[in-house]
Amino acid sequence: MSVSPDEQTAGEVVDDTPLPVDTNEAAAENRRRLWLGVASLVVLLVALLLLSNLGGTVGKVSASMLRVAIQPQTAALAIAVIGLNIHFGFTGLLNMGQSGFMLLGAYGFSISIWKGLPLPAAILIAFGVALVYALILGIPTLKLRGDYLAIVTISAAEILRYVGRLAKLEDFTGAAQGIPGAEYRGPFSDLSFLPKDQDWTFPLSRLTYPLTGTDDWWTRLVAWTLVALCSVLVFLLVRSPWGRLLRGVREDEDAIRSLGKNVFAVKMQALIIGGLFGALGGIIFILPASMQPDAMGRNLTFFAWTALLLGGAATVFGPVLGSILFYVMRVFIQGTADAVVPNSIMNTAQTLQFAWITIGVVLMLLVIFRPQGMVGDKRELRFNV
Repeated sequence: MSVSPDEQTAGEVVDDTPLPVDTNEAAAENRRRLWLGVASLVVLLVALLLLSNLGGTVGKVSASMLRVAIQPQTAALAIAVIGLNIHFGFTGLLNMGQSGFMLLGAYGFSISIWKGLPLPAAILIAFGVALVYALILGIPTLKLRGDYLAIVTISAAEILRYVGRLAKLEDFTGAAQGIPGAEYRGPFSDLSFLPKDQDWTFPLSRLTYPLTGTDDWWTRLVAWTLVALCSVLVFLLVRSPWGRLLRGVREDEDAIRSLGKNVFAVKMQALIIGGLFGALGGIIFILPASMQPDAMGRNLTFFAWTALLLGGAATVFGPVLGSILFYVMRVFIQGTADAVVPNSIMNTAQTLQFAWITIGVVLMLLVIFRPQGMVGDKRELRFNV
């Protein structure tokens, strides 16, 4: 029987459990945010495409923003952030070492081809090394929570980077100099059905790259196709019973244990799957460049976290949107500051530093005033870490 507030006694316990959320309404809201994010990204890219044809500073900056928006490294970061989203957004694991998975995937791929193995074997080795690393990392650490897990994962990633830089491993990893892209890019380029040694300009733009070559359209086509496939795969995973189990672990581990579920096994599965996405991102990251361990250090992990928080954790499209916005914002801030601020006050090198500072400030304001990110949901921000 319901009791009015005036009739409640001082010692009575009041049930303040929030009313359940209509699942149909929540699903409709998620779809609305998803399509809003996709539409916003399309509008941004079309606007940059049109503005890049203008002369002066506006056209120059817009063209630079469009270049970084579609570059393979942006797609590689998006794939890695998708994996990080499985770790943190859906499972609540504070993994601060996603760059370690990227580094192992890149090393496994590049070293295998460099030593004469075929492309399929190199991809399998890259994934296999990342899987073994996830097992070795997860068995002793997944029982940790919060800051402790973050410290362990970032330390493990840094250990991997320093091991790869060892001079004694120069014949195997290339040491600090890394492995030149020409040593491992050939089998991937041979798969291209596009003409070689021929440049192509995207219509209504200044974007001109070789169809097949070093920094080419073929790599961009494959990279962004993989981003789309990874997003669809995560969409299907999180809508499955396993995806709902991830959310349960994120919100209340004890409740999941009371249902007879193995929380450790669920966390391990999430760590492995997210790590495999990171390894794939590492492979894409080095295709248009060279394999250098310092390029995938802790800075790359911080970039991934920034992109995740910017786009929105626990969302399907948030990692992609956040990765593109992250790189585009940096170029916009740097290009605008370089054009507006005189060199006597701030030179080109200083405008780059200013861009990073501004992005940091924007991230802090975002976490304070909109912690769910661009397309996130506050109802998803319930973590048991």
